[in-house]
Amino acid sequence: MTDVLTPPRPDPATLHTGDGARPRAAELHAGRIDAACRQACAAIAPAWPLDRAIAVNPHWSRIGMPVRRVAARMAVLGGIHVFPSRARQAEAWAEGRITPADLQQALRQSNDVALTPEACVAALAQPLPVQPLPLLIDVLDNDPQRHTRLAWRQAITHQVSQTCAAWFDTQQADWQPARGDGLYAFWRETLQHDHGIGLLMGLPDIGRSVDALPPTAREAERWVIARLGLPPAVWADYLEAVLLTVNGWASWCAYLGWQARLAGADDPHLRELLAIRLAWGALLLDGKDDQAARQAFAAVQRAWGRAPEVLAQAEHELRVDEVWQAALEAGYQRGLAASLCGRAASPMAPAAAAPEVQATFCIDVRSEPLRRALEAACPGMQTLGVAGFFGLPLAYTPLGTAAQRPQLPGLLAPSLAVGDVLLPADTRDGRADPRLQRQAEEARQQRFALADRWHAAGRWPGAAFSFVEAAGLGYLGRLGRWLQPEAQARARDDLDGLPLRYRAVCRPQLLGLDAPARASLASRVLQSMGLARGLAPLVLLVGHGSQSANNAHAAALDCGACCGQTGEVNARSLAQLLNDAAVRQGLKAQGIEVPAATVFVAALHNTSTDEIEAFDLDRLPPAAMARWHALQPVLARAADQVRRERAPRLGLDPQAAAEVLHRQLRRRANDGAQTRPEWGLAGNAAFLIAPRHRSQGVDLGGRAFLHDYDAAQDPHGQLLTQLMTAPMLVTHWINWQYHASTCDPARLGSGNKLLHNVVGGTLGVFEGNGGDLRIGLSRQSLHDGARWMHEPLRLTVVVDAPQAAIEAVIAGHAVVRDLLANGWLHLWRFEGQALQRWTGGRWQALA
Repeated sequence: MTDVLTPPRPDPATLHTGDGARPRAAELHAGRIDAACRQACAAIAPAWPLDRAIAVNPHWSRIGMPVRRVAARMAVLGGIHVFPSRARQAEAWAEGRITPADLQQALRQSNDVALTPEACVAALAQPLPVQPLPLLIDVLDNDPQRHTRLAWRQAITHQVSQTCAAWFDTQQADWQPARGDGLYAFWRETLQHDHGIGLLMGLPDIGRSVDALPPTAREAERWVIARLGLPPAVWADYLEAVLLTVNGWASWCAYLGWQARLAGADDPHLRELLAIRLAWGALLLDGKDDQAARQAFAAVQRAWGRAPEVLAQAEHELRVDEVWQAALEAGYQRGLAASLCGRAASPMAPAAAAPEVQATFCIDVRSEPLRRALEAACPGMQTLGVAGFFGLPLAYTPLGTAAQRPQLPGLLAPSLAVGDVLLPADTRDGRADPRLQRQAEEARQQRFALADRWHAAGRWPGAAFSFVEAAGLGYLGRLGRWLQPEAQARARDDLDGLPLRYRAVCRPQLLGLDAPARASLASRVLQSMGLARGLAPLVLLVGHGSQSANNAHAAALDCGACCGQTGEVNARSLAQLLNDAAVRQGLKAQGIEVPAATVFVAALHNTSTDEIEAFDLDRLPPAAMARWHALQPVLARAADQVRRERAPRLGLDPQAAAEVLHRQLRRRANDGAQTRPEWGLAGNAAFLIAPRHRSQGVDLGGRAFLHDYDAAQDPHGQLLTQLMTAPMLVTHWINWQYHASTCDPARLGSGNKLLHNVVGGTLGVFEGNGGDLRIGLSRQSLHDGARWMHEPLRLTVVVDAPQAAIEAVIAGHAVVRDLLANGWLHLWRFEGQALQRWTGGRWQALA
């Protein structure tokens, strides 16, 4: 089989003859292969690391196609489900969650006259008639004894995954690989010394075949595609199917590429991963005789020669599933429309002359119940919703470190710097004491160095027994806290390693901006939040963060607009900026008058316990402190109301005494064995871009993102454009991550949290000790053990703005057009007291 494995080499003589036809043909062929590889790689969406976990639509790179076409491609190329399973839809139909009226409405929207309600119901009892196309490794795995060993596809995924884990791990492993020659070269070298994989696959001599592999990734791509003999029209589809076998690691590589592009660079890892997977086909050929190889090639060529026909047939078969998706959404949308239109038709309560307190929250669905409860408990309070990074595209550097942590949506690159400064309460000029700053930095660095040495002592092989014997008793306290979780408040992770005497005065602060730049930034932020006028004496800037223990995916419960961090840094930085007297003078020059009595207070909503924690209270003037103290009973009543709303979903008694329920939630948050500290954004289904009066008093069930927007204050539609091209995309990402993890938890979810093993410190998790890197949400984040807690509904976006303004955004932004035209989300708008739906490129009254 040497002739099969050895890549064909061009004759050097032909490259220097007068006849240029052959080199030009070779260049054209190589160019087409390169284009196919690029297209396949471009189809993979990124997955962020654990410490910056944000929700991502795993089909993001495919939104240029209709949802049903993407569903067909994912089913045929990867065996992945995009729509809810027919079994789940049958259950919703039987329970009355989907009604005949919902089904009829979905059929009318589909405009498919060939489908009837009876045919749709009958289809629920039938399995989806779509099968994935085979890859070369599948047809080669035809040994009669294959049932006695690991399937080659599984074995290859495992081997590639372990190689990637070793290559990308720069934090957890003490022994690091030499990375000078790239991932593909590292894989080749690893395989030469990996004797176990050959035994697992029944190919004990596979290591000897590695030398015959193409030496570079690009040559591997060209060699395999040339040997496969597939029509060029299906090259990109075949390559995408190959990448989907290692979709987790492909998504990680896509993240590296995403970050490189934000920095104006490129990253080679996804192409090298593709080459590795392709090269495995060459290795497997060495285990077959010539006849078996010819049969394998013939089978692949026969199947993929029909790929366009198979994809078209799959898209046709999935018409029913698309109708059932719309029917599931129709029931929720009917209730949403009734609530919003009912609120619009009800008489408006007279607005207060000026609010006593304003509280600005993140648009997160978990803010909606708290905003509703606060407004009910304190009629003089005005609440607002904005993106949780508060318009500050930050990179945060904790005190005494060189780290730069993004605190902004993953779609963006940071353009502002924030660092910790030590400011005593009586310091008014915002300048840190250099001596105090240096002492605190040195003290923290010393503690970090000591902690590193302590951890290193337990990692060397020789310490396996001696370390446990010497230090084992020291872990009894930690074990006790696991067995009997304490009701502790949220830990301030950003202060780890900092001596207690410095913690109270360690404050994040914007760096590197002169006075005009600070004033301009403050002006933009106030205008985008709708706070350029009518400011209350007390304005709360409320970020949010979660609290959990022993949770690899803890960042996924924090603020997605802050790149998987809490909103503390952004809220505190903004409050300090807006309280600065010099900044207020600059704002006055720009026509924004901040009353002297107005004070901004940074706070954090703990979404696990529904507590509100304030920061930098020691710097408040006496009048503002008095208002803060007067507000405490209101915050307590509102928090208790939200806890009681959440209690049944968490298996807690909503009738328990307030302090008992509060303590139970704190213990859940500190319980290292608790897989469900909170439900996060499960249930998310709608996004409102509208003034608060459109939804005030309406119980949206913690399922709606709420962003305040007043079209009267945005005559040119600039703010609307920002909202429909940034927060709307972020909420879409969240919505589709939950949708995908629910519809295909095996391929687009991260599996059972109890089996997770962290890979490379922050890269991701394995389920068990291997397999592909797992992306998406764990089953425990979506299912309570008896039923699903999330319904896979596409996001319904409701905007209160003129038709022309909305249509201008659609016309001017291809990504918005794609999302709407291809069915990735629904768009409604208010028309007086009624609602309209965007469908087929025009507005239609909501039935």
